[in-house]
Amino acid sequence: MENVDMLLEPVRAFLTQIGAFLPRLALAIAVLIAGWLVGKVARFAVTKGLRAINFNVLTERAGIDGFLQQGGLRSDTTGIFATLVYWLVILAALVIAFNSVGLTYITDLLGKVVLFVPKVIVALLIVTFGAYFARFISNAVITYCRNVGIQDAALLGTIAQYAIMAFVVLIALDQVDVGGEIVRESFLVILAGVVFALALAFGLGGKDWAADRLERWWPKQKHESEDR
Repeated sequence: MENVDMLLEPVRAFLTQIGAFLPRLALAIAVLIAGWLVGKVARFAVTKGLRAINFNVLTERAGIDGFLQQGGLRSDTTGIFATLVYWLVILAALVIAFNSVGLTYITDLLGKVVLFVPKVIVALLIVTFGAYFARFISNAVITYCRNVGIQDAALLGTIAQYAIMAFVVLIALDQVDVGGEIVRESFLVILAGVVFALALAFGLGGKDWAADRLERWWPKQKHESEDR
């Protein structure tokens, strides 16, 4: 009899562990189902809310939606934001579910991802409003240059737009902690190199080109008429 009890003891321990694990497993499954439902509702609410405030119009005017379509994405920026919110809810549900079954090492990994997703959302907001501001400044520069008679207004507007977007992208990358000091230093090195190259071009081999551009932008006749 004692031998039988000794043989059955591991089975009893195993069944006891299963009995203690099944309620936690059921709770985890319930949390995942609830998270999936909440995520779908959140995605629908974010999509409707952003379209209600004409956020899609802003992203379209900023040129971001066109850029995404050229990249082969069918969704617009509003859909990307809604998808990010959906996965944020799903990941939060996964963290709770895995924590309830005692898988803490997976919980720690998913927790880092959950903390990263809001940074991505903020970075996308920075890029969105930055692109809209860059497009606005570009149009303003073009309009001003044409009003004062400066030629190559479109070129100057494009330069202003890309210069602003470079700083916007740098801020967005810093928000998601991509590269950190390396990205900032690389950007400064590239910017310094471009400025140095332009200075050499103007100072050594581009004097005639620079004089021609200055003459086109500010003709001598205009200066003489202003002096009179």
